Amino acid sequence: MKRNIIRIDEDLCDGCGQCADACPEGAIQIIDGKARLVSEIFCDGLGACIGDCPTGAISIEEREAEVYDERRVMENINKKGEGTIRAHLQHLKDHGETGYLKEALEFLEEKGIDVDFEGSTKTRAAIPMASSEFQGRGKASSLIASEGSELSHGPIQMHLISPTAPQYRDADLVLAADCVAFASGEFHQDFLKGKSLAIACPKLDSGLDRYLEKLVALIDEARVRTITVVTMEVPCCQGLTRLVQEAMTRTKRKVPVEVVVISRTGEILKREWVNLS
Repeated sequence: MKRNIIRIDEDLCDGCGQCADACPEGAIQIIDGKARLVSEIFCDGLGACIGDCPTGAISIEEREAEVYDERRVMENINKKGEGTIRAHLQHLKDHGETGYLKEALEFLEEKGIDVDFEGSTKTRAAIPMASSEFQGRGKASSLIASEGSELSHGPIQMHLISPTAPQYRDADLVLAADCVAFASGEFHQDFLKGKSLAIACPKLDSGLDRYLEKLVALIDEARVRTITVVTMEVPCCQGLTRLVQEAMTRTKRKVPVEVVVISRTGEILKREWVNLS
């Protein structure tokens, strides 16, 4: 099947091993001085290893790969002790992967393994919170501890998101330029509440063709209900609106699109529903 999975650039990899340490699933090992993806079925494609790579050798790509197998991952992780188990459960939770999290917790319950996860004395106690708080329909989640935050999922950068992730299914999507949240002090309350988010910079980001493919998939496969494009007033930002317009020419479905333009000081200069089809 075609899915997100990590890619390791051997020319950039210096074999430091930080990515292997950051991968509780055991998908990465250091072999002959280089990081290697040793098992596709152990790689969930969520990128826990990316932030720990000091050379930028790891990225996420979408390609044909073996299906990720949560139960086999848990059988492997179980041998590594409670700390690794907790890291894996937290990793799934942080990315809103409620299906995999439920499988992992059920595996531990079947094996009679008790792990202190998120303050619970039993792993099974975490199941109701995970399944009810992340329904993949853009609702704000109490799993985010920061006061006032309406962000309910991650990752959010367009190169890292998966259009098949549950948080985008039947969601109201906010597609925001990178700078918007820094200029708008009320970004979470004005735009993000109850919605799912993706961010991009149409001027500096490479691979805009991949963004286009993902937008088409979000509309046709994830079946987002609406798209709100939030950009700054600078001309380069408007490339984000053009990307959505181009995507709409390639989709089978058409969805309502709201365009919002923010000033450099955070004022809303324009907010209107437009016809981009």
